[in-house]
Amino acid sequence: MLELEATGKGYMNMGENRDTGGRRRFSRKEFLSLGAGAGGLAVLGGCGSAGGAASGSSANKTLSLSYITWDEDVANSNVIKALAENDLGYKNVKLTLGDVGPAFQSVAKGDADAFLDAWMPGHQEYLNKVGKGAVLLKNPWYEGSTQYGIAVPDYMKNIKTISDLNKSGVDAITGIEPGALLMDRIKNNVIPEYNLKLKLLSSGTAAMLAALERAYKRKEPFVFLGWSPHWMNAKYDFHYLKDPKDAMGNIDDPATLHAVVNKDFKSKDPVGYALINAMRFTKPQMDELELMINKKGKNDPMKGAKAWIKENRSVVEPWIKAAKKAKKA
Repeated sequence: MLELEATGKGYMNMGENRDTGGRRRFSRKEFLSLGAGAGGLAVLGGCGSAGGAASGSSANKTLSLSYITWDEDVANSNVIKALAENDLGYKNVKLTLGDVGPAFQSVAKGDADAFLDAWMPGHQEYLNKVGKGAVLLKNPWYEGSTQYGIAVPDYMKNIKTISDLNKSGVDAITGIEPGALLMDRIKNNVIPEYNLKLKLLSSGTAAMLAALERAYKRKEPFVFLGWSPHWMNAKYDFHYLKDPKDAMGNIDDPATLHAVVNKDFKSKDPVGYALINAMRFTKPQMDELELMINKKGKNDPMKGAKAWIKENRSVVEPWIKAAKKAKKA
């Protein structure tokens, strides 16, 4: 697993599907649907020792988090790191970048204390595969409703359903990586079932967002793939198109987002456990956090995380209070 410095250098956009060694990096929806088959991806390295002493000062404690390139996981992992080191006296919080399957595996083995971006029920098979070594925290940390689907800017007021796309004035749906399951579903199900005259363009997430930026500034008609949580929801006004024929099936069903921790984490490090267990984000908060990270520099997400914390102390204070209470127990 690729290890990153504390600054988070090497951060990649969540939509990228290649790692730096040229190996296949699966997209979000592939991971949510591949199940245990993807869980067999090789772990490329360790995360270091998990947990820390169960009692005494946290000054010598370390915390180890596995994380993936999805924007919300980069965001919450860096916020937890900043709070643990700056407010709770942790010596070091180690962030280790990898893929979804290896993240579950490293938590179960105790190489990492936690992974903060389990999409349920889509990731249930990953959890089943690693057995009792990893524990899903019951309460979701994301209080919004996830969304994923075909979208258009709000200035396209008359385009409300997929059925309306033929009269949208657009000749293409600008998509993301060609291997994403939503791309396959649009090509093989959505376009034929709705008899759409639009082509499906595979452009990659970064290219799609750049095209959205250009079209949005000019108020040009544009059809793209949107998802939430993501900073695009804070930057642009857009809406997801209804699918009255249910051509997408369950691929765009809402998910709940949870943290997964090692089975011994709570006893070894009650402070770190309490901090993660108390973490909560609403949709606007997560969108703003991701946007802050994007603006401050994607190669150093910690800058954005710290800036967001400074402006949202009232949001994080209950998490810190829960962690300090666990420290005294």
